[in-house]
Amino acid sequence: MAEEVKLFKTFSTTFGLRVVQALKLKGIEYEAIDEDLSNKSPLLLHYNPVYKKVPVLVHSGKPISESLVILEYIDETWKQNPILPEDPFERARERFWAKFNDEKLLPTIWGVFIKEGKDREEAMAGSVENLKFVEEELKGKKFFGGDKIGLADLVFGWLGNLMGILEEVSGLKIVDERYPLLLAWMKEFSEHPVIKDTWPAHDKMIIRQHLQALLTRTGGIFLCNLS
Repeated sequence: MAEEVKLFKTFSTTFGLRVVQALKLKGIEYEAIDEDLSNKSPLLLHYNPVYKKVPVLVHSGKPISESLVILEYIDETWKQNPILPEDPFERARERFWAKFNDEKLLPTIWGVFIKEGKDREEAMAGSVENLKFVEEELKGKKFFGGDKIGLADLVFGWLGNLMGILEEVSGLKIVDERYPLLLAWMKEFSEHPVIKDTWPAHDKMIIRQHLQALLTRTGGIFLCNLS
């Protein structure tokens, strides 16, 4: 009997997309269930009663929540095309950079687009500092882990798609010629044969971000959930 794999996500969430991409790299068949976060389904609340958010992977009826936890679960469950290296030190490095993205890089860059005045300036300064760390880490590498896509690449993957959309909508430029290695990585990752077919529709994402910006300016509720 085939194993049942379901993924609760939204079409736009960067955290769900990294799980989609991991499943695709592994060649795992799954059922995608897109949630409306303004009206969460009983199933989502059942499978993730603690955080009540996406993504949630359900494997043979057993739910796994939080994207980084899900990525490691996928790698440990399906051994083909590993996304974490065997060497313990290299595995630790991948985990470190994944944590760096989620806790430092993504929040500062997101702050540039949603904040104003001095708060935006501080977010921009933080983004520049964090992007310099990323640029340094990519020296001599095609991907963060070397020659093939790994955990850190999947976590940083939002830079290959959402960053350009945010820049297009806002008119702000964050990743520019100061970061040639990062720009090269973004192109390499986003155009990878497996990855390129996973990106959400560009026009749909542009509309989503325009609405997000309008709601931000008017004090509305965020509809573009990044979790």
